[in-house]
Amino acid sequence: MGERRHALAHAARRKHRIARERAADAIRRLVRERRPITFAAVAARAQVSRQWLYTQPDLRQEIDRLRHHQAATGQAIQAGERASHASLQQRVELLLEENRCLRAEITDLKAELAIAHGQRRAEH
Repeated sequence: MGERRHALAHAARRKHRIARERAADAIRRLVRERRPITFAAVAARAQVSRQWLYTQPDLRQEIDRLRHHQAATGQAIQAGERASHASLQQRVELLLEENRCLRAEITDLKAELAIAHGQRRAEH
């Protein structure tokens, strides 16, 4: 039983080391690709949980440092990728108009359905 426990402990340490290597590599790749550094992005790239990342003090500190650096320098989102206020407002207005049209269509379809149900009842 002692050998089995030793083997399990060894396997757990190996799994932990590999996960840490994947997380560190994910951070490096995201930085190199100039992608946003977030716990979710690192976790997805490294195939680890965000919760696990939060339990790793050095990785957590590095992710926080890079997030703050990107936010301060605007590196995560290039200026050309940011939507302008006017552009966002136009999208909102278009979506509101589409919503109004769909609501009107639903109202019309409900009325037609009610008429069809009435006709069907009358036939029986």
